Amino acid sequence: MKSFHKLELLFLLLVFSANVFSQENAPHIKGKVKISIKEGTFDCDLTLSNIPRVEDYVIRLNSGMNLLHIRSKKPNDFVLGYDRSDKDSTSTGESLAYYFPGNSGKGKFLPQELQFRYVGKFPIANDTLQNYSKADWKGNIAFNGMSVRSDGTQSAWYPILYDAKKDVAYNKVVYDIELTCSDCSTLYLNGNKPISATSANLKSAEPQEMALFCGNFNVTEDGNIAILNPTFSQKEIQEFSNLVATYKKYYEQKTAIKFNQTPVFVNTTPTSIKNAWLFVSYPTIMGIGYGKNGLGGLFEKESQKFYKPMIAHELGHYYFGTFKVFNSELGDMISEGFTEYMALKLTEDLQDISTYNKMLTEKFNSLKEFKPTPVAAVKSINDISDRQTYVYDYAPILFTAIEKEIGKKKMWQWMKTLLEKKTAFTNYEFLLSALKDTLKDDKKLELIKNQYLTSENAAENAIKKINEK
Repeated sequence: MKSFHKLELLFLLLVFSANVFSQENAPHIKGKVKISIKEGTFDCDLTLSNIPRVEDYVIRLNSGMNLLHIRSKKPNDFVLGYDRSDKDSTSTGESLAYYFPGNSGKGKFLPQELQFRYVGKFPIANDTLQNYSKADWKGNIAFNGMSVRSDGTQSAWYPILYDAKKDVAYNKVVYDIELTCSDCSTLYLNGNKPISATSANLKSAEPQEMALFCGNFNVTEDGNIAILNPTFSQKEIQEFSNLVATYKKYYEQKTAIKFNQTPVFVNTTPTSIKNAWLFVSYPTIMGIGYGKNGLGGLFEKESQKFYKPMIAHELGHYYFGTFKVFNSELGDMISEGFTEYMALKLTEDLQDISTYNKMLTEKFNSLKEFKPTPVAAVKSINDISDRQTYVYDYAPILFTAIEKEIGKKKMWQWMKTLLEKKTAFTNYEFLLSALKDTLKDDKKLELIKNQYLTSENAAENAIKKINEK
């Protein structure tokens, strides 16, 4: 995460998790989900089918969910015994990791179809004087008295199969859900349009991360964007829609890859007092914060320059994070680093050069005392000691310097190759092979490797190259 301080409130940029990859063989989830925003409860009866055949697996489920049972439905119908792994958790430990031991006591058993029955009760933070939490974050199942907000990947409010050997989390699912919230006026599940109802059967034939936002709020849609819980004037909404349309067109022209879904912006408040951030579960972009520290900041003249690059970043995650999701030890760096680089280029080309230069200067400053592991030397995510500086500052500065070496046209070609090139693991070898395919110039490739990918002085080399006149 990359943090900023503004009006004594913390703005955290937390984006789409990058530990998932290809989901051509997506699991299916069917069943019933009952929610109460007044009680802070989930009551779920979900059946997981079309389960990929994975040997070394766990099934993640939020630690606040209390299981009645996990039942094998195929090949045989019976209630399963299960164990929990202490070797797996999501980044901040929201989920527990379940598996079914093999009959011989060795290995793991994975049925073809599984039924999960569970309930969960969560705190309701409905005021900022007494009933609030110390912190809020992406993986929180957050009830604020008027709505409930949850992503899918990090919160794991529904069962998520994880392949430990291939580093693939099957968080995107084909779903058929009977969703009920009797004290809500609007229901939204990622991949569906928001519905004004207390109960609805929501389906998606395309794999989606099941992020949700349900509660008492209005919806505005214009065909270009949808905003859930808008607190802005029609003029402001139109200006915002035009902004998003401009950014989408820019990325589509540069990548020759079109957006395939309308972005849905969620405007909501945190369960804490001081946290504010954006995150993506595409096509949903959730903005969490009070007033101009949430989506409202887009409409405040003095803060627009601060927020516009973040919207550019979030839209960029359609490409690096949705169109293609990256795995392995460099997956996070590739996803976040190139997305931030895209936001830098958009800012340079569509906003003003002073904002672009300010963004570069801030990144230069953050790297002054930073001693990063060279990209080529990263063999584990543990080799990246300061993740937020590495992926949001170091990586995009390296990419900006490489752009100076090969030109903008080749940079966009490299990114397109990364997005379209087939591979099992998006590691260093993949990153380099995509660059080689793009350049077709071994001498230039060696220069880039030596200056920016293998050198202990890569940050200094990159800053020097960027500052060259």
